[in-house]
Amino acid sequence: MPSIPEKKKEESRRRKDPLQLTRSEARETERRMALRAAVVHKAIQAEGEEELQRSSPALAWSGLAAGLSMGFSLVMEGLLRAHLPDAEWRPLLAKLGYPVGFLIVVLGRQQLFTENTLTVVLPLLQRRDAATFKNVMRLWGIVLLTNLTGALLIAWAAGETRAFQPEVRTAFSEIGREAIAPGFRSVLVRGIFGGWLIALMVWLLPFAEAARFHVIFLITYLVGLGGFSHIIAGSIEMFHLAITGLASWGEVLGGYILPALLGNTIGGVALVAAINHAQVAADKSG
Repeated sequence: MPSIPEKKKEESRRRKDPLQLTRSEARETERRMALRAAVVHKAIQAEGEEELQRSSPALAWSGLAAGLSMGFSLVMEGLLRAHLPDAEWRPLLAKLGYPVGFLIVVLGRQQLFTENTLTVVLPLLQRRDAATFKNVMRLWGIVLLTNLTGALLIAWAAGETRAFQPEVRTAFSEIGREAIAPGFRSVLVRGIFGGWLIALMVWLLPFAEAARFHVIFLITYLVGLGGFSHIIAGSIEMFHLAITGLASWGEVLGGYILPALLGNTIGGVALVAAINHAQVAADKSG
């Protein structure tokens, strides 16, 4: 609490300058100011450094958990699709199920490959040395492999067991056929948009605080509604097609998984990590 003389001085200053802020008002103004890009960059870089220090077994278990959890995006979307009438507006509601897997993974702090196209790349861009590059490749390889393993397991459960009603399994197949239909080039371009959006989501999260749920939900809903390719969410749909005999393994690997992987990596690394790092580096040099 300010003393009486300090209060009088403050009142005198405010009479001379009506726009003069009190100390508490100045602190509140500072709190409400938008954070500089450098602050966001530093927070995400610190998270990336922490991830790069994790052991390979820890990354593997977390990546497997994320691959399994992502299956709930397909499950929820399939359930909604199966119970909605076949109308033009059905995708608007059915795609509300798409963010479910992402919410579980991100809020549960599980390792997802597309998130790591930003977080662990920032330390690499900062140091640019062989040791960091090797460590990034280690993390990417483990997380991608275990994400896909989890995706394969959940796709097998959806396609080879009677856990879901026939109309829901039909919805799973329809979702997969729609995702693979555009072909290699279109899936690649859609993957760039998908990787771009997921990396932007990661960029927004460190200081989203109570809005984290809404940021994750809105960004991933946009990915789903826009039909933008995502290597892990989409691979579950693709594996389901291959397991149920609706597409060959060559078709799903070459027609979706490879272009989606390339697109997501380009979108996350080039359009978010590199550009946002460049703006912070330019501020420092300036």
